[in-house]
Amino acid sequence: MEHQNPPENGRILSVDALRGFAVMGIVLLHNIEHFNFYSFPEAASPLLASLNRHLWDLLFFLFSGKAYAIFALLFGFTFYLQSHNCETRGEDFRNRYAWRLVLLLGFGFVNASFFPGEILVLYALLGFVLVPVRHLPDKAVAWIAAILMLQPLEWCKAVYALMNPEANPQQMIYSLGDVYPQLEGHSFWEMVKVNFVTGQLASLNWAWCYGRVFQTASLFMFGMLLGRKGLFRFTEENSGRATRFWLRTTLCALPCAVLLYFLKGFIYDQIGNPFLEATMQTIWNSWYNLAFMLVLASGFLLLYQTFRGKVLGLLVPYGKMSLTDYVMQSVVGSFLYYGYGLGLHRHLGVTASLLVGIAFFLLQLLFAHWWFRHFKRGPLETVWHRLTWMGAKKA
Repeated sequence: MEHQNPPENGRILSVDALRGFAVMGIVLLHNIEHFNFYSFPEAASPLLASLNRHLWDLLFFLFSGKAYAIFALLFGFTFYLQSHNCETRGEDFRNRYAWRLVLLLGFGFVNASFFPGEILVLYALLGFVLVPVRHLPDKAVAWIAAILMLQPLEWCKAVYALMNPEANPQQMIYSLGDVYPQLEGHSFWEMVKVNFVTGQLASLNWAWCYGRVFQTASLFMFGMLLGRKGLFRFTEENSGRATRFWLRTTLCALPCAVLLYFLKGFIYDQIGNPFLEATMQTIWNSWYNLAFMLVLASGFLLLYQTFRGKVLGLLVPYGKMSLTDYVMQSVVGSFLYYGYGLGLHRHLGVTASLLVGIAFFLLQLLFAHWWFRHFKRGPLETVWHRLTWMGAKKA
């Protein structure tokens, strides 16, 4: 159990490893997507085309909508830890947390300049939902999170579609396709300008239209609740309770994920209204991604504890510098695939891009292990921490 692999400075190592696993999935997925620039060369052979297609499907099956959901769940858990630690010292974390989100928004703006589709801006904006619920009873928070996870806006859309069968209103005002000419071009500044404005608006527009706003807010709250209940802590006194919880989570989430996966095609085929079908896809996919994410997260945590951090513990340093990992992959990825840099979108298909993603992840992992032999926090994590706690007596 984790007490045999003790936390460092109060950190929960299994959570750091899980966060590293999520970032790894994000890095691999972004590479095969060419960082939202869906431009690929023609496959050299039918065999390679088939391999590209199967790898694409596999990576999306494993990580699309799930890696980001793990990240969101752990965001809420981190909020709980920091808020709880402040209150234990008799301090109010509210103002520090608001300032911390403003700083995260700044990191998000930098990241958005390189990658049209980043999530830090969304997290920074939605992170404020945790402030008004932080002192509510557990049941109240659970009910709010559950309602958000049900996608209330999408059900309103569904009612509208049933009342107006001919209606098919435009939902996407901004499109990632609008930034493609600049991504393919050779001007770095044109790429930055279009990503920062149009690319980010398209990303936020997509998050609003396809359920990510409500799901992310819900996961923040569920992560906070898991922190309150101590269900991420596999200490000697708590290990049995935490293990039982995550085992039950696996046993419940796995059949739900299977059922949701195999029923979705049947459900969609019964709907003739395009607007209603899109709405049901958003609802159904958000539930499926939640169930599969819980399978991945609970399975990962149980494996980590069973083998006492062996193998999976290699991801701990990587997860401890997740902000640095995430921003670094956007900066390097844009240079690799976009026109202002190496323009590899013209030469690398899915298989080759996946190999690049694996190599980049391994380099980041090696860097993380080296870095934490010399420093306490990751590079951007150090900046974020110092700015968050500037003026405090003890940071």
